[in-house]
Amino acid sequence: MSTNLADRVAARRHSPARTTTHRPTAGTQPSLARFVQQMLPEITRALPAHIAPERIARIALTELRRVDHLAECTQESFGGALMTCAQLGLEPGGALGEAYLLPLWNKRVRAYEVQLVIGYQGMVRLFWQHPLAAGLSTHTVYENDEFDYEYGLTPVLRHRPARSNRGRPTDYYAVAKMTNGGSAFVVLSTDDVEAIRKRSRSRDSGPWSTDYDAMARKTCVRRLFKLLPKSPELARAVAHDGAVRRDASPDGLDAVPDYVEGEVVDHTPAAVEGAAVEDVPAEFAGWPEAAEQPVVEPAAQ
Repeated sequence: MSTNLADRVAARRHSPARTTTHRPTAGTQPSLARFVQQMLPEITRALPAHIAPERIARIALTELRRVDHLAECTQESFGGALMTCAQLGLEPGGALGEAYLLPLWNKRVRAYEVQLVIGYQGMVRLFWQHPLAAGLSTHTVYENDEFDYEYGLTPVLRHRPARSNRGRPTDYYAVAKMTNGGSAFVVLSTDDVEAIRKRSRSRDSGPWSTDYDAMARKTCVRRLFKLLPKSPELARAVAHDGAVRRDASPDGLDAVPDYVEGEVVDHTPAAVEGAAVEDVPAEFAGWPEAAEQPVVEPAAQ
């Protein structure tokens, strides 16, 4: 016997709800804070001796609260980015400008993943780990400065900054010296930097939004590193810059990182820059506060 329309509606109301797939929200991923705690032994083994693992964990927890959509990222990508920072000895977060954790919406898997962006200070720190490193400097050139350069067999670079009223930026450059007497430099115009920024997935958020000048100089440094010998750590940092890593194993740093097609989400940069390490959950309340570890750069020879 067939049922009428009212019977079919009543049956549908009492039937089990269908499962729907939806993207996670910040409230559905409280386990990332616990995941950081679970990763602490691996972080401790990966970090260099001068950086306290508790501090890295505290910074990660602070970033989860301050960066929009970061708490919605997959555990695999968050753990991979955090482990990369630990293995390179870089602090994640915008306070020191060494590395940034940015949420990236991966269109293929329909989920947020963490894109690791190595900052200018992170590149500088890793450069000094090479035994041949003797000097590294980067500068911004303004329209009223005296500036001239020439590539070729006898390269020349001259920059005399104006004492006042320097005008708008026109160029950026990086210069490196090595202990064997070698040197090299790279100059990029503002148009060159803009073209590179526009190709970045994080072109309108993260450090490009909060620290444009530093990112422009970092772009020069990255180009310069192609001409110089690199430490293993620096080579890995360049390979993982702007990528997504989906494992937190000790050997994952040597794997080829994944560059996914997606959109980096604007995360209100003003709330992130210079953020203090605070607002720690109760399970971490007993951890000692580690001292700041500023970047110490040897004087150029």
